[in-house]
Amino acid sequence: MFFLRKAIDYKLNDHIPLSTPIDDIIFTVFDTETTGFDVATTDRLIEIGAVQVKGTTVMEDETFHTYVNPNRDIPPVIVELTNITEEKVKHAPTAIEALQHFFRFVEQKQSVCFVGHYISFDLFVMKHELRREKMKFRKPTFIDTLDLIGFIAPSYDMRDLERYAQAFGTRMYERHSAIGDALTTAYLFVELLEQFRMRGYRKWGELLRATDSQMRSISF
Repeated sequence: MFFLRKAIDYKLNDHIPLSTPIDDIIFTVFDTETTGFDVATTDRLIEIGAVQVKGTTVMEDETFHTYVNPNRDIPPVIVELTNITEEKVKHAPTAIEALQHFFRFVEQKQSVCFVGHYISFDLFVMKHELRREKMKFRKPTFIDTLDLIGFIAPSYDMRDLERYAQAFGTRMYERHSAIGDALTTAYLFVELLEQFRMRGYRKWGELLRATDSQMRSISF
């Protein structure tokens, strides 16, 4: 069940031994699009996109995508940036419905961990969409590609996904599309994992320690 006393649940398969080889780990790489950055108050979720990664393989045939009806207007600047129009979201599920579908996808794929590029924003979006429904969001296991880049190439100091994809020579898909950015992030992530393994690291626990994914201060 996803609802329990006004809490939404998602069954990440994250209770695995820290000695588990990275090659055996299933990740859900995802991205969101919103009407703006003020998601704690007026801005809303309008798109979720995700793709599965197993070890260092992007599973392009295992994707999730949905538009989300924000129940408000989409600013022209966001329409121009994302190509998400009022028509595309008019009959889309609400945020809570879309998140339910997404978490069900994650559970079915037996994912261990969420992955994103600057993932704190995407988790913040989820948190506040659920808060609007007076629902709690359990802090997930997650990895930010920015943290993995910081471990592998600490001299880099930028945030833009496209620039990192160019720097590491990985595939790029449509920008400011949730599924496009999820795919771009996934290919960047697997390249980073390859470089991580080249440094002698092979295990789940080593990846968690390298990214400090459970130590960062995202309040839930």
